Amino acid sequence: MDRRTGRSPIRAHARLDGRCRRRDTVETPRVEIERGPRSRELRSMRIFLRILLVLGVLVVLGVSYGLFQIWRHGAWGIFFPSDAYETEAPEITADFGQGATLRVLLYTKTNSFRHKEGIAAVQALFERFAQERGWAVFPTENSAVFDPALLDRFDVVVFANASGNHASDEQDRAFQGWLEAGGGWLGIHAAGDDSHSAWTWYEETLKSGTYIGHILGPQTQEARVVVEARNHPVTRGLPPEFRHEEEWYSWDRGAREAGFDVLLTVDESTYSPRIVGMGPEKDIAMGDHPIVWARCVVQGAAVYSAMGHWGAAYTQPYTQTLLANAVEWLGGDPGCGRP
Repeated sequence: MDRRTGRSPIRAHARLDGRCRRRDTVETPRVEIERGPRSRELRSMRIFLRILLVLGVLVVLGVSYGLFQIWRHGAWGIFFPSDAYETEAPEITADFGQGATLRVLLYTKTNSFRHKEGIAAVQALFERFAQERGWAVFPTENSAVFDPALLDRFDVVVFANASGNHASDEQDRAFQGWLEAGGGWLGIHAAGDDSHSAWTWYEETLKSGTYIGHILGPQTQEARVVVEARNHPVTRGLPPEFRHEEEWYSWDRGAREAGFDVLLTVDESTYSPRIVGMGPEKDIAMGDHPIVWARCVVQGAAVYSAMGHWGAAYTQPYTQTLLANAVEWLGGDPGCGRP
């Protein structure tokens, strides 16, 4: 307490301090940011860039999803075909085929459309055949197996939905030489499509004509199949006719006209042989429409079946009977002058 004023020095100091602060405080005037044309342009540009970024992300996601769907459905090879082939042959053990009734090469390489479901199903079926019938089955997607010495270790080669230009010219010639010298070939479904067009001998020898398309709209339809050659070893045990759902192929020439032995035909009056939904509608009716045929190829023999798109095809008793008969006929004595 100050004796002269009777006031507390602390309170007086506080009042003085407050007055000093008020005098020292200077109001800062608020500055308005000018919002002129330049500022509006910058803001518009930022908005545009954000929209562009969002659109870019959506495009990347859309393309990625589309590519995934193409791959998932086996169509990658159609949009991005390949001519790749292997040069290092697969290893086949020295005792392969010992004690087996037949030695079968199951070839499933695809450089064009890949029937994923069908290939998985035919592989499982041939594994079962091996157990039940005493076959030795060697599955591969390695085209270097088409070597004269390696092919001589097999009685039958199966092109199970193999597609595209999947082997080198030298490998093609090795296969041709093996077949003409007494080998046996079974082609299934995609083995008869247009993806093999670069292999002239194959097109002219094993197919009935130029592939012109498969039905679409819908892609697979149930139809009546008729067994024509009832006495042929390949059709042994088949019913006279049956119903089958398939992606029916058409060619510009029928197998009968091309000189093949026609084993089965499909009745075109029981399905719609047209391509719908891919541009102008296209009629691919053949009239006489063989779907399974056989022939001698010099001293060898060949059988082709157009059935086998879906995996479910290989669960059908008639398909199993047909394929088993074909392999055993080809690996036995098909009457082609085999040495």
